Amino acid sequence: MSEIVQDYIDDYIRGLIPPDSPEMEDFRRNAEKEEVPIIHREVQKHIEMLIGSNKIQSILEVGTAVGFSSSVFARAMGPAGQVDTIERNLNMVAQADENITALGLKNQISIMIGDAQEQLEELTKTYDMIFLDGAKGHYIHLLDHCLRCLKPGGLLVSDNVLYKGMIASDQLVIRRKITIVKRMRKYLEAISNHSQLVTSILPLGDGLAISWKKDE
Repeated sequence: MSEIVQDYIDDYIRGLIPPDSPEMEDFRRNAEKEEVPIIHREVQKHIEMLIGSNKIQSILEVGTAVGFSSSVFARAMGPAGQVDTIERNLNMVAQADENITALGLKNQISIMIGDAQEQLEELTKTYDMIFLDGAKGHYIHLLDHCLRCLKPGGLLVSDNVLYKGMIASDQLVIRRKITIVKRMRKYLEAISNHSQLVTSILPLGDGLAISWKKDE
């Protein structure tokens, strides 16, 4: 469950979502069985809608994990769409590569191995959409690089921004998560008040922020 809205609401919304393709349903079940965090079903559906309605054809993802979300994005864009995804954990990289290959998406998805901030600093490409799903305490440190790499009119989509409700309520904060909570609050304040962005924060999944970069 998402932990930020009542379970019965989660259950109802997810019950309305049609099943994915058999191979993606298997992918989701395997990831959940191994307790690998992947995007919630309702978040997946919302991003698929964003990709289609905005005709997005290039995406940068921060936080590959086992390659589930990058595979969702590639399939939503169609064969002409391209995903660059950053991951530092070599075990995750190996699993992601295996999963992406099995789905026949190798030509659409490029895995960049290394620290997200270091990879972003070296990037000269720009993208229609950037998806932040890496270490939550680092979002604020990546913001300037993300804006540089995001095309005017593009979307910055940030996942898990309400972090089990802790971001919205001090009463829910676990002591060892205090630094992450402080940094995420700072990030949400930054994207909500940034002169280049129009931002909406939604209680989907574990919290989803969608920021549109104004046309220059």
